[in-house]
Amino acid sequence: MKVHGTIRVPGDKSISHRALLFSALADGRSRIRNILPSADVHSTAGVLRALGVDVPELTSDLTVAGDGLRSLRAPSRDLDCGNSGTTTRLVTGIAAACRFASRFIGDASLSRRPMQRVARPLTTMGARFDFERGDGLPMVVHGAPLRPIEWFTETASAQTKSAILLAGLVGGVPVTVREPARSRDHTERMLGAMGVAIETHGTTVRLEPAERLTPLDMSVPSDPSSAAFMAALALLADDGELELPMVCLNETRTGFFRALARMGAHLELHTGEPQGGEVVGTVCARPSPLRGIDLDPAEVPSMIDELPLLACVAARARGVTTITGAAELRVKESDRIATTVANLRAVGVDADELPDGMRITGATNPLRGAIQTHGDHRIAMAFGILGALPGNEIAIDDPGCVAVSYPAFWDDLRRAIVQ
Repeated sequence: MKVHGTIRVPGDKSISHRALLFSALADGRSRIRNILPSADVHSTAGVLRALGVDVPELTSDLTVAGDGLRSLRAPSRDLDCGNSGTTTRLVTGIAAACRFASRFIGDASLSRRPMQRVARPLTTMGARFDFERGDGLPMVVHGAPLRPIEWFTETASAQTKSAILLAGLVGGVPVTVREPARSRDHTERMLGAMGVAIETHGTTVRLEPAERLTPLDMSVPSDPSSAAFMAALALLADDGELELPMVCLNETRTGFFRALARMGAHLELHTGEPQGGEVVGTVCARPSPLRGIDLDPAEVPSMIDELPLLACVAARARGVTTITGAAELRVKESDRIATTVANLRAVGVDADELPDGMRITGATNPLRGAIQTHGDHRIAMAFGILGALPGNEIAIDDPGCVAVSYPAFWDDLRRAIVQ
């Protein structure tokens, strides 16, 4: 199989969420280009509209008129977050500082995901939470005047950290977040670019109150988590090269590429002009003989979304790949440890489930079988890459679920392969 061409993968999902949310809180009109029009980002747009923000349709070049940090209005309907944990947790931080009640709902998958990790620090700050069952959705957030906080998170989580930072920003109080490992820093970078005083020292972040946010004028860089799938396709091909331009190369998001390099991948990363405080560049990937590695737990936060894909790549590497320190995967859109291992076994891969990860033994035998995605977009795309390789016959039960993050995935996959 040969790959060839240039694939511009969609705008980064994490940055798209934040560009919408922070533009809504800015003083003035923000211009956002190349936003990701996925299901999750549509959820953020819908929630903002319910909070009184005039968010236009998600086109490739849109303008959001913000009216300040404390301009949101009490919602007249539930805040429907769909399948988006980022929408839920980041807006929860904002809602905690607004002096009204907001009821959050979501689909069946999101409703099972834990929300106490953001509720605990925000309750300590002065907000109040009502859970209708367990610690998931539906959830009512009662905003209140907030107190400053210094909070140590039990696990490295950009969503938890961002919720606390946004609560401090909208509530007008200083906050400090300490993490056991460094998580994604898109919130810090974008708020810094909008004029907020944020200091980062190792795994500690401190935000000082700000009077206003300067409006954005940016192009959302391409999603490294989406680029990872096309890079993996090129590495597992027999011939050719793929070029992936305008990819976000923030070091908290490029752990997957660093892990591939340790596996022996022929990868080149070329940096270009920054956007919204983010490092942006081009990824070039070529077919490579890969070997198994032991993934260190400290590497996990920078590639948490790519771990199912890494497991699928490992199925075609020489030797054993072991992933540990990834218990966070059990509370994603699906239990991504159990789901990934079960599906690898279903198509003929020697794989074992670990309490906080998995072990995969690579081989060259044809892979054949049916995949159950449980509606998880990253599972569908990871096994879609394996299914595209010659000799493999893999049926995916819900290919449409990729719309959550990469609506054109199947089209781009076909376009990358030379017939």
